[in-house]
Amino acid sequence: MKNDSLKGKDLINVGIFTAIYFIIVFAVALLGYIPIFMPLLCVIVPIAGGIPFMLFLTRVRKFGMVLIMSILMGLLMLLTGMGYYSIFVGAISGFIAELILRSDNYKSSSKAVLCSGVFSIWVWGNFIPLFTNIEGYFSTRQGYGQEYIDALTNLMPLWMAPVLLIAAFVSGIIGGLIGKALLKKHFKKAGIA
Repeated sequence: MKNDSLKGKDLINVGIFTAIYFIIVFAVALLGYIPIFMPLLCVIVPIAGGIPFMLFLTRVRKFGMVLIMSILMGLLMLLTGMGYYSIFVGAISGFIAELILRSDNYKSSSKAVLCSGVFSIWVWGNFIPLFTNIEGYFSTRQGYGQEYIDALTNLMPLWMAPVLLIAAFVSGIIGGLIGKALLKKHFKKAGIA
């Protein structure tokens, strides 16, 4: 009988790849200091993170690894001052991504790409306060200056919320396709067709 419980090696892989992914996210997020780049983070982060995430998926064979990574990303966002929404969004998107991977017994490269798109929705959680409580969001960020606040407020009307959600998903798929193409040898070695 196959043992589907997570082992130490699985958790180590989750930790290593979460750290790599977070470093990339953190580096890309620095672009957010320029207002026009803030909404573009829903595009840039999933594309830039696609390669390490797809490499991570070559090691995923048990339910829970992607979910843990997505929740950890949300917790890291909370610790870096982005709020708690990405924890909840990450838990939902991570769980759905897990179901997608599991549906083909972790052996489908097309499901891995779709998983990348769904997983990437976690980044959208960081933007929820900009649509639900922008005054509260900027009350803790007065150091940015009024010019930045005004520019970002103008860039984030309510209709941008679903646009950014879709952008994160589509960009995650693009990042997954790039990662899959660059890591073709790793996918073959892992037995993912």
